[in-house]
Amino acid sequence: MKSVYKLLIDIGPLAVFFYFYSKNGLQASILPFMIATVIAVLFSYIHEKKIPIMPTVGATIVLIFGGLTIYFDNDIFFKMKPTIINLLFAAILYGGVVFKKSLLKYLLGATLQLEEKGWKILTQRWIGFFIALAILNEIIWRTQSTDLWVSFKVFGILPITFIFTMTQFPLIKKYQIEN
Repeated sequence: MKSVYKLLIDIGPLAVFFYFYSKNGLQASILPFMIATVIAVLFSYIHEKKIPIMPTVGATIVLIFGGLTIYFDNDIFFKMKPTIINLLFAAILYGGVVFKKSLLKYLLGATLQLEEKGWKILTQRWIGFFIALAILNEIIWRTQSTDLWVSFKVFGILPITFIFTMTQFPLIKKYQIEN
């Protein structure tokens, strides 16, 4: 049940966004998406009894860039949001590398026990992944139609992330600490 609940929290705002986009276009989908994102973070907080760090950072960026898009009536802000989020996550993880603190270990350490070398490699891979996803978003929104970009945002980013995560299992298995 917990994984179903988490999945609904993760894809609920995207479903709201896509529904409103398909009915009324991009501008009309942004405010419902912002509201759904805040609700998802609140539900996550109520369910987990702690502030969900990454979703809260993501929601803050959604509110900022969604607000800018609505205020300036310019969808470029909203299309840049995935780029900014991914680069921010890459920078945060890289900051941890620079200061020799495994922030990924801090985020996942309760559910995953790895040797330090495993955390280091996994962190480097996630940094590269976030940068690649940011570049991909930039290429798509700058060269393709809004419809294609929305399809990528709704139906592409999550599966790409899932596939990337699945490809990390051999690394996790290799460096996992058995309790």
